[in-house]
Amino acid sequence: MDPRILDRLRCPVCGDPLAQATDTGALRCPRRHSFDIARQGYVNLLTGRAPHVGDTAEMVAARADFQTAGHYDVISAALATAATEAVARLRASAATSTLEPPEPDVGAYPLVVDAGAGTGRYLGAVLAAVPDAVGLALDVSKPALRRAARAHPRAAAALADTWQRLPLADASTAVLLNVFAPRNGPEFHRVLDPAGTLLVVTPDTDHLGELVDALGLLRVDPDKADRVTGSLGGHFTAVSSAAHRAELALTRPEVATLVGMGPNAWHTDPEALTARLAALPEPVRVTVAVRVDAYRPR
Repeated sequence: MDPRILDRLRCPVCGDPLAQATDTGALRCPRRHSFDIARQGYVNLLTGRAPHVGDTAEMVAARADFQTAGHYDVISAALATAATEAVARLRASAATSTLEPPEPDVGAYPLVVDAGAGTGRYLGAVLAAVPDAVGLALDVSKPALRRAARAHPRAAAALADTWQRLPLADASTAVLLNVFAPRNGPEFHRVLDPAGTLLVVTPDTDHLGELVDALGLLRVDPDKADRVTGSLGGHFTAVSSAAHRAELALTRPEVATLVGMGPNAWHTDPEALTARLAALPEPVRVTVAVRVDAYRPR
């Protein structure tokens, strides 16, 4: 594992620093807690059993296909721009500070963490835009992590439950990404540098709106923004909010892939979906509408 990433990791059992064993390659802390690195490249930093297994292999494959086709590149581009600005701000803050830089020095090699990273596509886009940053993908889905571990040469991946204590040092993270994923406000605050930035991507009210009635999909909660603020528990201050949109022209199979890659996959009857898809005219017009909100620690 890249030592610049390993430097920021902490044992999920005791909180001590981790080092890579020369004999097995596993990560170990001074108290001999040991965590294996899977042959697919991710490290298992779970303690005990996870409360859920996350996205299935089928859902992850569908998401990878849809993202690789470029349909959600509007999200990748927005995050890349926002993260670049966030790192520049962090470095400017460090340059004017009279204090000794913390250990590890986040500004020297910024760590970007994606909590609920899925395939790692968005983390990879951010690392491509910030050439000296390193990245860590956290997820509870093993099929997702197998892909996230290969998302970028400067990225690593770890199996971790983001509802629990994150396996990271205090104030170790420059930018924390949270894309369509649960938010752990206290832990996000703990691991972010005081000058760091949390970037949260949520669906806008008309996201995929053309498909909601046509296919019987879940609707976006109109109180989503308030729930996001509440989930951050008063640990953050909102500093910016931007809407990003794209109009897609999809084939019916692409729409099926879109439905199968997200929460609708758990709530849609396959036979009913097939019948409704067959009734849609091609190309199927679909609106991508998301918000990217930037928060700073209080």
